[in-house]
Amino acid sequence: MKPVLIYSEKEAGRNAFAVNKICSLLGAELKTPDYDGEALYVINRSNDYRVAKRFEERGIRVYNPSAFSRLANDKQACYDFMEKNGIEIMPTRYRTPPFVKKPKNSHGGQGVILCENEDDYDENAVCQKPASDLGKDLRVWVIGKEIIASFLRVNENDFRSNFCLGGDAIPYTLSEREKKEVKKIISLISGDYYGIDFVFDNGKAVFNELEDTVGARILYEKTDIDILSLYCEYIKKDR
Repeated sequence: MKPVLIYSEKEAGRNAFAVNKICSLLGAELKTPDYDGEALYVINRSNDYRVAKRFEERGIRVYNPSAFSRLANDKQACYDFMEKNGIEIMPTRYRTPPFVKKPKNSHGGQGVILCENEDDYDENAVCQKPASDLGKDLRVWVIGKEIIASFLRVNENDFRSNFCLGGDAIPYTLSEREKKEVKKIISLISGDYYGIDFVFDNGKAVFNELEDTVGARILYEKTDIDILSLYCEYIKKDR
């Protein structure tokens, strides 16, 4: 029996480097999200908590666990959870223009728009007060309970700062306050390898989202951190 790595066909093609590296280091087999066969353990990169839950119900360990994936891929539920647990967020269910509207399950800035009209409010999406410092955010990579790296992402041509949308990325040293906030978030959740994103409001880092299938392109392009190897070592030690 072998480990199983799960990606959609489209995402497997787009993330061929990660697929090849993980499969090589762990001896894993690549499968699509509809796979329901045997697995020593599962690395779920589908952004679908139901995939993880299906294996967990059979006693199979999944990285990341279904509870984490469910929270990370429902932005409104994640904001409500963080706010309830004392993590500062930008207000949601926000109707006063301008506001940011995004699908509850959006990734990579897709479907995120800045609305100038109150009629654009949508109860089925996240409608949120924009942070003051648009086009700027902070990505923190985490493995288990350990902070691995942090980068400031800046886009001068778009209010979305995502690296995949043309933004730049700069190594960033967390302040003591920011480090404390990251550690508090880590203590609340059960992820294995993920990202924590912050926006900046009047210069202050404010929680924005969890990234379940966090990308690593910034780290490989701009540092010597081999985060996928670190992740695979983490999994091996967990076995």
